[in-house]
Amino acid sequence: MTELLTKPKIFVGDVGDLAKIVMAQEGVRDMPGGRAALEHELADCLWSVLILAHRYNVDLNAAFLRTMDGLNQSITARGRRDADQRERGQDDTV
Repeated sequence: MTELLTKPKIFVGDVGDLAKIVMAQEGVRDMPGGRAALEHELADCLWSVLILAHRYNVDLNAAFLRTMDGLNQSITARGRRDADQRERGQDDTV
């Protein structure tokens, strides 16, 4: 735990590894490990986020709920704008 707190590059490395595995899952790059590697890296990243939240006294549950609420509002507003544009014949989704 202390190593993560003193060397943030460990977390960045985990996220980089996860990105490579996701690209492999999408067929963009070749990488061994498959589903097991994906599960492992997701767990590593989650662990790092939990440790960082603890270290910086972040109420992760409250932050997550606020963030999801904001995303939901943005998505809803975008959907309304898109529907209004379609009704006026100004579809810019192409």
